[in-house]
Parts: sequence; structure tokens; C-alpha cells
Amino acid sequence: MRKSFYITTTLPYVNANPHMGHALEFVQADIIARYKHLCGNDVFLNTGTDEHGLKIYRKADEQKIPIQTYVDTYALYFKKLLIDLNIREHNFIRTTDEAHKKSAQEFWKKCSANGDIYKKDYKIKYCVGCELEKTDSDLRDGKCPEHPSIDIETREEENYFFRFSKYQDKLLKLYDENHDFVVPKVRMNEIKAFVSGGLQDFSISRLKTKMPWGINVPDDDEHVMYVWFDALVNYVSAIGWPDDMNTFKKWWPVVQIAGKDNLRQQAAMWQAMLMSAGLAPSKQILIHGFINSGGQKMSKTLGNVIDPKQLLEKYGTEAARYLLAHEVSTFEDSDVTEERFKEAYNANLANGLGNLVSRVMKMATMYNIELSDEEKEIMYYEPGRVYENLDKYNIQAEMDNIWRAIKFLDEDIQRSEPFKKIKTSPEEAKKDVHIILYHLFGIALRLEPFMPSTSKEIQRLIKENKMPAEPLFKRID
Repeated sequence: MRKSFYITTTLPYVNANPHMGHALEFVQADIIARYKHLCGNDVFLNTGTDEHGLKIYRKADEQKIPIQTYVDTYALYFKKLLIDLNIREHNFIRTTDEAHKKSAQEFWKKCSANGDIYKKDYKIKYCVGCELEKTDSDLRDGKCPEHPSIDIETREEENYFFRFSKYQDKLLKLYDENHDFVVPKVRMNEIKAFVSGGLQDFSISRLKTKMPWGINVPDDDEHVMYVWFDALVNYVSAIGWPDDMNTFKKWWPVVQIAGKDNLRQQAAMWQAMLMSAGLAPSKQILIHGFINSGGQKMSKTLGNVIDPKQLLEKYGTEAARYLLAHEVSTFEDSDVTEERFKEAYNANLANGLGNLVSRVMKMATMYNIELSDEEKEIMYYEPGRVYENLDKYNIQAEMDNIWRAIKFLDEDIQRSEPFKKIKTSPEEAKKDVHIILYHLFGIALRLEPFMPSTSKEIQRLIKENKMPAEPLFKRID
């Protein structure tokens, strides 16, 4: 019986166009999903758009367009990015979907029935950029460090609260029993320290008179759900909860990918909410760093966002996937510039992989060297043994291994010089090319989760014994 594997990104917030952080998360999830499919799993890849909350309400109001029209437009931008990045078959959920709304309301009822939702008056400091409450310790010089250009707001109103404080011990037990629940380890240590420091109940509703754009709170027409409570429920609503429990049981629990600014929400708040609703915790949470530009986090608010659309237009889908998988750290922050991307593209794709394929296929076609069916079959090795870093979700480390193999093969050609040896020792030269061709086929297979179209094209050239009609990656000057 095939195993089931469920992976999800966070849902991008549709208050602006997609940025590089979204592209990174989509590609990371896709690589892992493709790898798990190669391992023989049934795979469910979930993504979508988060479409409620104050930021979106204000953005639509600023542009003087109906709010549903606003979110419909931006949802299309994210759908197009997924297509342009060649993200495999996936589910695209929107938090404005009727099925999701119904699921969120049922989730609320479960938590309420467990005694974990109550109403009270409160006064808080609030960052609209994060859509989160802030304590004085969260702020620097009175500003949110993630959104320093947005003024902190003070709010005083009656809201519903979730009893987060009730789940401190249960969360710590979850972490102790699952040492790799959060990856990498530094983020696991961070969330354990946060929960150990004590938890405060958090607000999960807003008054409709102040913020009408959201899912109605069950049995209270004066409140809508807080955007984080609503959005997190997508991870279960996407797989049929609560109406289709057979589908839900097939896929749950989930592996989640999120940025480090989502650590508390994904690894603590959401896990407590699941416990309250009587559901099993997530399987694992993978936390990636920020993509910075010039030493600062890429941010819509700061206005230093690199447009993934432009990256795709200039370099193409396969090169963009390579750059996000290899030139950006899987877990840590990375500083990205246009110049760095161009250097990596020319060195590792145009002059590296692309040139290697052209050299090998030129010799293979000239000397009429082909792999046997048996040799090609042998190369379809067990993925779980080949991609040793992908079980640890370390995408960049696995790409490093592949590029070491590319470099080694290129150096082997320089050492053996079959293009010279063919004149004096033709049989020995052909044997060398045969071995080189065999290893190139292996590299093509290993590229499949990362650069699927490139992988297929190299396999096709080898199987049909053809030179590429044009370079796989043209040099950019």
C-alpha cells in the first residue's frame, strides 16, 4: 500500500504582488513533493491565498474597488506564479472559499465546546503589517522590527480570546517527544524557549463595526474571526475536514513550510488550536530564512522586493528554480542581488551544466555511443538512498552534491581527453565516453525534483543520441 504524504506552504497574504519569499516557499515545497512522489508516495501539495484581515480591507478601500474583486485579482497573480515556476499538481485553497469558511466556523465551535474560547475587554498594541498583537519586548524604539515604517496602533475593544496559556505544558511535551518537530534545530530551540517563557491568551475576533472583512463568528453577528485563526484552519479544510473524514485521515498529519517570522503561529499557536479541536498535531514544520537584499529583509513595506516575474522573464523557469534551490539557503537568511544571480547562472548553468551536456553529447553522437536499456534501467535507483539530504529537507545541500558531480564529470573529461584519444586509441576513447555518458544520465535523474524540465531534456538527448539543438542555458552578458 502506497504511503500518503501531505505538504503545505503558508498561504500568501494578498495585499500585494507575489515576491521572492513566496517563490522560494513554492519551489521548496514542490521539490520535496516531487521527491516524495519519486519515493512512491501519494502526494498532496497544498497552497493558496489568505484573503481576510485589516490590511486587505484597507488596501481595497484605498483603491476604491470592491474587496472581493480585489482578492480575486490578486489570487490570480499567485496562481500564475505557481504555473510559471512549474509547480507540480497542487491544491489551491482560498480562505474566501465557502467550504473553508464552513470549516473555520466548525473549528471555532470545537474549540469553544472544549472551553477554550471566551470574551473579554482588552487593550493592546497592534502591528497591522503582521496582523499580530505586540508586547513592549517585541518592539524596537516603539516600532515592529518587521514593519518599521508602519505605526503601531493601540486598540481597546471587546474580543473573543483563545486559551493559549492552557497549552504550555502540552506543547512542551510535544516538542520533547518529537525532537525534530521543527527544522532546523535552531528554530526548534527558539520555539521551546518561547513556550517555556509562558503563554498569553490571544485575541481571535474583531468587531464588525471596525473590520467587517472576515468569516462570521458562530452565533455572534457582531464579530468576525481574526485573520490568523481563520487562515491556519486551511491546513485541515484543504483535505476535507470536517465533512470528508476519509480524505482527511488519508492525508493528515501535514508537513508545513513557513518563514521564520511564522514560527510562533505555525509551531505553537496552530498546534494549540489543533489540540483544542481534538486533532493530532502537524507532522513536522520546516522553517526557512528570509531573502534579503542589500542587507535588509525583502519586504513589501520596505519597497525592496525583487519581482519573481522579472527573474522568470530573464532567466526562465528552470534557471529560477535552480537559483532558489541552490543559491538561496534552505534554512538561513540569504542576501540576493541581481549581479549574484547572473554570476551563478553563467558559472553553474551556462558554463557548467549546459556546457557539459553539449560536450558529452557531441562526443556521444560523433562516436555513436549509446547506453543500453539495462544501463538506463540500473540508473533508476532508489530515491531515498540517492537524495540523502532530502529526507532532512536540506535542499541546498543536495544541490551541492549534484553540482559536485557535475564538476567531477567535467574534470574527468579534462583528465581523460577522449576527444584527443580518439585519434590514437579509439576503443579506449569510446569506453571513456560511454562511462561519462552513463554518469551524465545519472545527473539528469538526480536533477528531476529540482529542475524537472532540464532533467527530462537531458534524458531525451541521451536516449535519442542527439546534440541539443541550442544551448540548454544561454550565457547572459
